[in-house]
Parts: sequence; structure tokens; C-alpha cells
Amino acid sequence: MPLITAPFKGLGRAIRAYVDNALNWSFPVGETVTLTRKNIGIFPGRAGWSFLVVVLLLWLVATNYENNLVMGLAFLLISLFVVSILHTFANFTGLKVRVLKNEPCFAGEDACFELQVERLDGRPCENMVFRWGEAAPVVVSLLNGQSQRLKVFVPTQQRGWFKPGRLIIESYYPLGLLRAWVSLKVDCETLVYPKPVAGGLAPPASGSESGDGELSSRAGNEDFAGFKNYHPGASLRQVAWKQYARGSGLHLKDYAATLDHRIWLDWDFLEGLEREARLSRLCYWAILSEQNDELYGLRLPGHELPPERGPLHRQRVLKTLALFEWQLQDSSS
Repeated sequence: MPLITAPFKGLGRAIRAYVDNALNWSFPVGETVTLTRKNIGIFPGRAGWSFLVVVLLLWLVATNYENNLVMGLAFLLISLFVVSILHTFANFTGLKVRVLKNEPCFAGEDACFELQVERLDGRPCENMVFRWGEAAPVVVSLLNGQSQRLKVFVPTQQRGWFKPGRLIIESYYPLGLLRAWVSLKVDCETLVYPKPVAGGLAPPASGSESGDGELSSRAGNEDFAGFKNYHPGASLRQVAWKQYARGSGLHLKDYAATLDHRIWLDWDFLEGLEREARLSRLCYWAILSEQNDELYGLRLPGHELPPERGPLHRQRVLKTLALFEWQLQDSSS
């Protein structure tokens, strides 16, 4: 049996792909698409074709044996099939779909696109399936004219700008015999960051004395940091004589040096690794530095981001890593 049905399955997939490509409309981001009779396709599904074969066999048996009861059953079933076309179309038409936003992700994760769906006439809409291409589907039912937001995911493989492809909306309601669908080539994209890969130690902070660093309690002679209690053997030049003359007791002047605790995520620090391996390692170090609330900067060939911290700086660093020589990476894949 598998050897017999395999060619028909392949033929069915080919026909379905051809029809999907023929019904490939597009709409821009932020605008609403409304499903009408002009952009909805209705075709029998696998169960529908099986149903028609059964009806045909009943009709042949009734004609051969002149059995009016079987003939009536065949006509009843074919009438049910025709009526289900109207119900399938009524359940599908009038649906409004809008792409609201997308969220960046890391390579290898699922990109998330948020959609808003609603029904124009307020009628219920049941068992609507949304999916990007062959990605995992999301089933939605709208009751009492409600509007609903849903998140549809699609897997990613490479960094850079990612377009999810066609948005497939389909339904087999109410009997599962007919497939109503629309294939939309949505003009939207999201940013995919390099896949973070842990390994090795991050470049250490320079620790050098610099005016661009942060004030440290390390002993020095650059900046006055306050007073500390006197201890025997201390240099008389450190004694706060003015405070002593005011009766505040014997204290020492405390000085601190300004140390540079900034971390540079440097491309050259990973010499010997391939491009994608370097970017993955730098991506991991950027995430780790942000979690540790450290000042970190990025140095790539032709790009340099000064050391900062915070969500906006993290986003700039990850975006720079994602788009570094992205055209070269995209063309070589």
C-alpha cells in the first residue's frame, strides 16, 4: 500500500504547492488585509477527495443495481458537500489580519511575529490556522466578534535580516472536507543576532589609570576622596591640619586613583577563529558583560562602539554584530 499511495501523495503536494504559488498576494507592513472572495481559495482536502470517491462509488452501485435508496443517499451526500462549501467560505471571509510587530532573536531560535485578527461583521470564526510557510501552526477561533492578538513563530538559521516568507491562513471548518486558504507574502522582517557561544575568557579590563575610567578606592594621589582615621606612622603631609585645628580630631586625607575598568570586545582578540565563530563568541561576551553591569565596548574592522552599559547599548552591540559583513555571509550560504 505505501508503494501505491506514495506517488499520489507526491502529486497532491505538487498540486497544492502550485495552487499556493498561484494565490500569492502581498500587503505592506502596518496595513490591514481583508479576506474576501477575490483572494480566498477553496479546494477539497484529503478527506474531501475521499468523500467524493465514496459518493461516486455509491452512485455507481445505485445505477448498476437500480437502487433508489442508495441513489438518494449519494445525492444527499453530494448536497452536503455543496452546502459545506458555503459554510467554509462564510467562516473564512471578512477576516482582517494585521502585522503588528516582530521581536529580534538569536540564530537558531524561533522568530516571533505578532498579528492582530478580527472579524468585520462580528460573526464567529472558528478553527483558523496561521503559520509561516511550513513552520508550526497556531489555531485561533474568534467568538462574538472579538479581536485577538496572536504570536506566530518561524525558525531561523542565520544572523542578519530575516524575512519569514509567506503567511498561510487556512481552515477546514466545518466538516473537514474543504480547505479554504490564502497565501500572503508579507513585507516584514526581523533582526537575527549571532548565536551566542560560550568559550574562553572575555578580554579583561585594562585596569590602567586613566581619566576615562571610574573612581576606585585604590590608593593614589590624583583625586581627593575624603578623610580617614589617623594611624601611627602616617606621613605628616597627609594629616588634615585644618580639621584638627577646628577640633574635629586627627584625620588623614584620603586620595584615590581613577582606574579604567572598561572592557573592549575586540575582534583581534579572537585571532585564528573564523568570522562566524568570532561573532558568536563576541555576542556571548556582550550578553555576559551586560548581565554583570560592566562597561563594555566593541571593536570590529571598520566599526567601533565606545564602552557603555544598558539595554540600548546592548541592542546596538548585538545589531552591529548581526549585520557585520552580513551581505558576504548571506551570499556565501
